[in-house]
Amino acid sequence: MQYLFFSIMFAIGTDTFLISPLLPTLQSLFDVPTGSAGWMMGAYTLGSATFALIAGPLSDGWDRKKVLLCGLIGFAVSTILCGFAVDFWTMCLFRFMAGVSAAFTAPQVWASIPALFPPARIGKALGIAYAGLAVSQAFGVPIGSLLAAGHWSYPFWAIGLGSLLLAAAVAVAVPAMKPPLRPGAKPSVLSRYVALLGSGRARGTFLAYFFVHLGAGAAFAFLGKWLTDRFSLSIDETGYAILFLGLGNLLGSLCSSYAVKALGPHRAMATGMLFAIAAYVAVPYMPSVSLVTVVYFFLFAVLGVLFPLMVGLLNGLNPTVRGTISSLATSTMNAATTVGAWTSGMLYAAFAGYSAVGLFTGICLACSLLVFVSSGVLTSAEEQAEPKAG
Repeated sequence: MQYLFFSIMFAIGTDTFLISPLLPTLQSLFDVPTGSAGWMMGAYTLGSATFALIAGPLSDGWDRKKVLLCGLIGFAVSTILCGFAVDFWTMCLFRFMAGVSAAFTAPQVWASIPALFPPARIGKALGIAYAGLAVSQAFGVPIGSLLAAGHWSYPFWAIGLGSLLLAAAVAVAVPAMKPPLRPGAKPSVLSRYVALLGSGRARGTFLAYFFVHLGAGAAFAFLGKWLTDRFSLSIDETGYAILFLGLGNLLGSLCSSYAVKALGPHRAMATGMLFAIAAYVAVPYMPSVSLVTVVYFFLFAVLGVLFPLMVGLLNGLNPTVRGTISSLATSTMNAATTVGAWTSGMLYAAFAGYSAVGLFTGICLACSLLVFVSSGVLTSAEEQAEPKAG
């Protein structure tokens, strides 16, 4: 079942990033000015970020399997419709619908794993599911670009039809996950967030999660431009470098549970974060693209270890509202990535280079580590793990 979740996250990740290489083709096809073309990408993110805040709390009161199944079917249909878009506005509409459907789908994957797997296997299952996102960045988008060489609609149809097959697999393989019966009226969407964020440990953990994505988003947003400016790489060469980073991320995510088990949550987080801080600050000063690529490979491998750990910490905050937690995490990630990309652009322009971006990312990760430690969530995770180790 963990590989089914891997496949779902691979499909969603590929669809998320697919529009980027197709943007010039679609802009020309629909006769869209450059200033407006970005909405074909933004419509998806807008739908996902907005409805994730609603989807999570609602799903905590429903059968999680049905929410996952309906979201996946909606995602498949809306993605297929993207291949039939006739103009800019229909493409934006279908991309928005795909984002909304993804908001009901992806958080259910993260919320379902702790409910379906025994505690000893949760970390590994989360790592494998996260690997689906890593593989989508490394291979999904390039494969989509190859399909688009035949016709721009082929990647959308391939992802949509593949998602329908995944929906059929969910219907057969995933058991029902009905919410526990509670006396009285069902809590509202707002009350679920109030109950969750009333805990200082939860607020601290989400703040730390925001900081890490703020820094990582800033660093990644202008990585391609910096590689081109600093080392005069072509678009293809930059793509190969980023492909290599995706492989590092995949390796780390697959090894995440083993690393966390060997080191413990506290030591794994501290060691990984300190390495990442040093790497982000040092990379802008490295003399060759080969050295940069090697360091970034190991950096993304470390992040591949850390992100499933963070998702596990978040899901452990309150087992009764895992859908709310996963959805808030999705919105937190999207918001932090957006702010990070905007900040990165200002820093890159103001200081004419990547060094300020690397320093900003290092500061963000240092803040994240400090908040993770001070929130107490890592200590709690260590205490829960100790009996199992003994």
